[in-house]
Amino acid sequence: MADVKERKIVAKWLKDSERGRFNAFLARHPKGHVLQTWEWGEIKSRTGWTPWRLVLEEEGEIVAAASILERRLPFINIPIFYASRGPVLDFKDTSLFGRLLAEIRTLARRRGAIFLKLDPDVPSADRELEQYLQTSGFKSAETGKGFEGVQPKYVFRLDIAPAEETLLNQMHQKTRYNIRLAQKKGVTIRFGAREDLPEFYRVLKETTERDQFLVRAYSYFEDLYDTLVPAGLGKLFIGEYEGQVVAGTLAFVLGDKAWYIYGASSNSHRNVMPNYLIQWEMIRWAKSLGCTLYDFRGVPGDLNEDNPLYGLYRFKKGFNGEYTEFIGEWDLVYRPLVYQLWTRLEPFYSDVLKPFIRWLRPWISSTKLQKQVR
Repeated sequence: MADVKERKIVAKWLKDSERGRFNAFLARHPKGHVLQTWEWGEIKSRTGWTPWRLVLEEEGEIVAAASILERRLPFINIPIFYASRGPVLDFKDTSLFGRLLAEIRTLARRRGAIFLKLDPDVPSADRELEQYLQTSGFKSAETGKGFEGVQPKYVFRLDIAPAEETLLNQMHQKTRYNIRLAQKKGVTIRFGAREDLPEFYRVLKETTERDQFLVRAYSYFEDLYDTLVPAGLGKLFIGEYEGQVVAGTLAFVLGDKAWYIYGASSNSHRNVMPNYLIQWEMIRWAKSLGCTLYDFRGVPGDLNEDNPLYGLYRFKKGFNGEYTEFIGEWDLVYRPLVYQLWTRLEPFYSDVLKPFIRWLRPWISSTKLQKQVR
């Protein structure tokens, strides 16, 4: 691989006028991800993060990109950098990757950042990248909690290039049966509009209370919808039975990839299997856009049947996706002493303070939601 200096690689921090070009590169790149898009940075900017968009160009064409999110940590008020599911480039081109990291390091020095966190869309089987990260000074930052990271380390991904009938035939027999049962019982799936958000959130809260996990504030889902759906990067799905909303999902899409992000199901009429049909309709929608990959997102790494999350694994497995383990989280430390301090404080922040803040948010926004439901 030729040295990047010989190749005349130019680094460029982008302004808003180049968002279309930035997103277009992500959409066509094999490693492009919706969490690296310009719009995702805008969403995070309204929750305390500052986005920075970097590209490397060769002969005027983008060959690498990174959306870097900066946030000041609680207690110590010093920033960290995070490239969610990034950066986006050919990771085998180590000279290019090295140049990208050098440009980010320059910004980190200027901003006083403690470290850069990466969790790229790369399977754990890629030992070559893992070795490069280690030799470049990265430290594994695995936590082993919940879905094993800021973004899930374990997912189900389905190749949806085959014909619909082939996809159905390859599913587990029970999954296929439940899809057809929902259709037979009269469950209908439609695209959700902005005015469907209150009902979607109501059902989502039912889901989180039943399954005992936290949910973000209603305003966050308003922001997701308003930012991503008009830009063609997201879609809301609503499942109805006998005139009642019984299921809802939110999907992201970019280029030839789609992601199932949030799912909600009512405590009522679960026997008509709306969750199975809504997944199938999302797959069909993704295919209609030319997508070839459908990502069911997080599943547990512990596949013991006693695991409370095993049912989630079994549900997603029924669609015949591929169980995928990513390479995980890696930190490139710029300020070792401060990093050590943060690693001691982080468990309290993640296990106590952060869940408490998330628990409060739905209550803070409940008044607004009740007004819209009325």
